[in-house]
Amino acid sequence: MPIFSVIIVTAPPFVTGADASAAFTKLDGREALLRTVELFLNRDEIKQIQLIVPTDLLDETRRKHGAHLGFSGVQVTGSAPKFSEQIATAASLLTADCSHVLVHDAARPCVPYTDIDALIASAAGKSPITALSQPLRGTLLELDEGDNPVGILPSSHYLNLVMPMLLTRQKLLELAGAKREPHASELNLLSGSALNVRIGSAADGAFAKAMLSMMPKPKSKAATSPFEEAQW
Repeated sequence: MPIFSVIIVTAPPFVTGADASAAFTKLDGREALLRTVELFLNRDEIKQIQLIVPTDLLDETRRKHGAHLGFSGVQVTGSAPKFSEQIATAASLLTADCSHVLVHDAARPCVPYTDIDALIASAAGKSPITALSQPLRGTLLELDEGDNPVGILPSSHYLNLVMPMLLTRQKLLELAGAKREPHASELNLLSGSALNVRIGSAADGAFAKAMLSMMPKPKSKAATSPFEEAQW
C-alpha cells in the first residue's frame, strides 16, 4: 500500500518570478498557506506534511503559526527561495517509509478533495509524475521581446498546468539531486478542477473564497485539529 508524504512549497515550479508572499495572502481572515495545509489533514494515507518557507520568513511563520501547525503534525522548515532548493531541503527530511510524494503550491488553497483523491489513486499506476491540468479558455497572444503582439495561438493546443502533483519517492529524489524542475515529457496528466486557482493579492483572496464556496464537500469525519474544524 502506498504511503504518502506532502511537501508544500512557497516557490512553485514553472512560475516565473513567483513571490513567496503569495502564500501569506489573507483568505477569509487567514493566510492562504493555512488553508492549503488543511487540504491534506485527516487523510489516513498521508503520514507526513512539510511546509517549506524561505529562510528569512521561517521565524515569523513559526511565531505566528507554529503552535497550530505543530498540533497538526506539520513540519515547518526554512530553505532558499527557489523550487529546486526547497524540494532538495524537503527530500532530505522524507520519512523512511514514504513511497510517494504530493508536492503542492502553498498559494493554491482551492483544490477539491476529489482532485486529491484522483492523484492518490494514480499511485497505483507506473507513472513517476502525475500532474493536474485545466483547459485553457480564451485565445493566446504571442509577444516579442518588446511586448508587441506577433502571433495568435489557439487555446486548444494548450493546457493550464496546476498543482498538486504526485511523484514517486525515486523521482522526487532524482529531481532533488539534480536540483531541477520536471520536464513536460515526464508528466502524466489528470483533468483537474477549474476551481483550483493561485492567489497572490487581496482581490485573489476574495475570488478564492468564492471558489471555496463551490467546492464539493467530503463526507463528514471527526476533526482532529483546530484547522479541520474551520476547513469547511
